[in-house]
Amino acid sequence: MKPAEVTKLSTDDLKVEATRLRRELFDLRCQTTTEKIADNSRIGKARKDLARVLTEQTTRTTAARAATSKKN
Repeated sequence: MKPAEVTKLSTDDLKVEATRLRRELFDLRCQTTTEKIADNSRIGKARKDLARVLTEQTTRTTAARAATSKKN
């Protein structure tokens, strides 16, 4: 997932995507211990995608708080 794709997602979609990526990361880690996975780079890609999503969520939350505090 590219950063531009992440910024286009709505807030609810970001939550769903974060949950999906956490589950995928869990499944990949389980596969590495129980069986061999074909592509080990998928773990790193999933971690980076999750970091992008969480960063976007934090950015939006911070911006919303800043906008609210300016109004008061």
